[in-house]
Amino acid sequence: MPLEPQTVHRHRFIFSQAEVEAFAQVTGDHNPLHLDAAFAQTTQFKRPIVHGMLGASVFSRVMGMEFPGPGSIYLSQTLQFKRPMYVGEPYEAVFTVLQTDLVKRRAVIQTQIFQAETGKIAVDGQAEVLYPETA
Repeated sequence: MPLEPQTVHRHRFIFSQAEVEAFAQVTGDHNPLHLDAAFAQTTQFKRPIVHGMLGASVFSRVMGMEFPGPGSIYLSQTLQFKRPMYVGEPYEAVFTVLQTDLVKRRAVIQTQIFQAETGKIAVDGQAEVLYPETA
């Protein structure tokens, strides 16, 4: 079944401090804004924030495993970081199919992350994926 425009998929998640630390290890981004509460207290954020790219990595996880799912191939992704994300806070990633090409099995999908409790947008973007025939 092909993807249909206006189809929406939602995914709730929370990042732990251990995940932030693991991301820092993998990427080498040890910015104290992400890892040092005392340093973060001196910034506009007042506490450590999740790496922007760690937050956006949920898009890859969902597109590869849930929607469209296994066999999907990421072709492109735009991102705008609108608000900081914090460890231990609940978020919801929302995927909305904007366009599809049934012949080429390509879809343009709006990718957004919202703070679950306030509904405020933290990350906004658009992805293009090549989806499997079973999507």
